[in-house]
Amino acid sequence: MAIRSTGRAHWEGNLFEGRGTATLGSGVAGPLEVNWKARAEEKGSITTPEELIAAAHAACFSMAFSNILDKNGTPPTTLDVTATATFVAGEGITSMELTANGKVEGIEEDQFNELAETAKENCPVSQALAGNVPISMTATLG
Repeated sequence: MAIRSTGRAHWEGNLFEGRGTATLGSGVAGPLEVNWKARAEEKGSITTPEELIAAAHAACFSMAFSNILDKNGTPPTTLDVTATATFVAGEGITSMELTANGKVEGIEEDQFNELAETAKENCPVSQALAGNVPISMTATLG
């Protein structure tokens, strides 16, 4: 069964002086204010499309990694994942960095890193970015 997820945006004005909102179709968050200044000059307390992509990537990776660890017989106690998207005006998203820290019993650091790499390569958001945005990752067992 296909699950469809929807996001919406409303924009007023031109790119540089205008402003808008992004809303999640589920209604669990938003409307979230967006504008060019937050995206290209200074972040402040306004979100950006890249921040939303980074949050989606962190969530997707943590689910994929949790499943891979579980199938390995070493389910995680906790996984804390940060994804950071870098945006350069005129170039777009130039990189995505994943940082994962996990508490997992019965696994060595090398295997943990190997399974993290598998999750990075196979999570759907990574696959959507593949070939377009370089993705780096640091995984720490601790």
